[in-house]
Amino acid sequence: MDDITEFQENYLRMLKEKEQEELAKNADTITAFKKFMADKDVKLTDENFKYFQTIGIVATYPNIISYLHPSLVPDKEGLLDFKNLQQSFERKRFLNGYLYAENFMLMAHPYFRRGFHGVNNYAPRFVELFWNYDNPNIDTYISLDTDRVRINVDDSSYMEFDTWYGAKFDRNIESITDGTVKLRPPMDIGSSLNSFFFRDAYALDIKWATKDRIKSFQAEEFKTEEIKLSKYGKEYYPVRYIHAEYDLEKKEFRHFDGAIHFYTETEYYSRRDSDFNYNNKSSNHIKTLSEKLYKMNGQVGIDIWIEFSSHFLTGNPLVFEYFEGKYPKHIDEMLEKVRLRRNEETNSA
Repeated sequence: MDDITEFQENYLRMLKEKEQEELAKNADTITAFKKFMADKDVKLTDENFKYFQTIGIVATYPNIISYLHPSLVPDKEGLLDFKNLQQSFERKRFLNGYLYAENFMLMAHPYFRRGFHGVNNYAPRFVELFWNYDNPNIDTYISLDTDRVRINVDDSSYMEFDTWYGAKFDRNIESITDGTVKLRPPMDIGSSLNSFFFRDAYALDIKWATKDRIKSFQAEEFKTEEIKLSKYGKEYYPVRYIHAEYDLEKKEFRHFDGAIHFYTETEYYSRRDSDFNYNNKSSNHIKTLSEKLYKMNGQVGIDIWIEFSSHFLTGNPLVFEYFEGKYPKHIDEMLEKVRLRRNEETNSA
């Protein structure tokens, strides 16, 4: 344990030294940005600047993007029109999640990052898909990091690799029976394997419902109880949420959005083993705090819906299982090895 503690201390010390080195190297850029913001009646100090190896030099100030570009007014759901953003900022296909101005870069919302944490890289591959998607028949909207901008305006990035899966699905959505579906990781694997191979998934809940020739889809992805977020000074359990509306006559989705639902501890434990009909079954109705992260309105094809849904719920084999009817091959191979080894240990005992 002492060795681990020493290693962690050395690693943190190394990160701090690297941060100081990068801040010093970019001192002129920081000074210029301070002056730029002072002209907008915003006083920044050294405390407003941090370096993260996954991002770069970041300036932090409450709602800083509103001072940088007053026209950045989100809609009532906190989203910005992505096409309008591209009229004022440059989008580069090889650095997804960022929009370029002359001396700063806007960033996609930190909840798109791994573990919902602001210092991590973006969780592949949703942001990449969103940044490179162009369809004149679909209006796209995105949530941005309103309190932070990157100020080293270059094309440097910190690359991470991830396994992702394209999902297939029965295109005859009209034949899907209304009702709820619940998917869980195998009950016979330990928490460490669940964390590694299922990205801490606890359950995936799905509901289909039809009304007036519109078939609606909802999905909620519950993580294990270790995954928590702090918001407004309170601790919550984050649950990714997808909603879509399919036009049965036009045979395409007319609306598609994604959000994070924030469950309190009581709500989380009450809901995670139930389904979307929980409020109909219980007198203790749950209405969670919610923050929308993206939406698409227009002629959204089934392939687009599947692809963006799969990557928004990044790394969760339960999504693949729902669309494909089975786990990815490497997950099946892992489960087979774990069970074989367990049987061998049992037989030799």
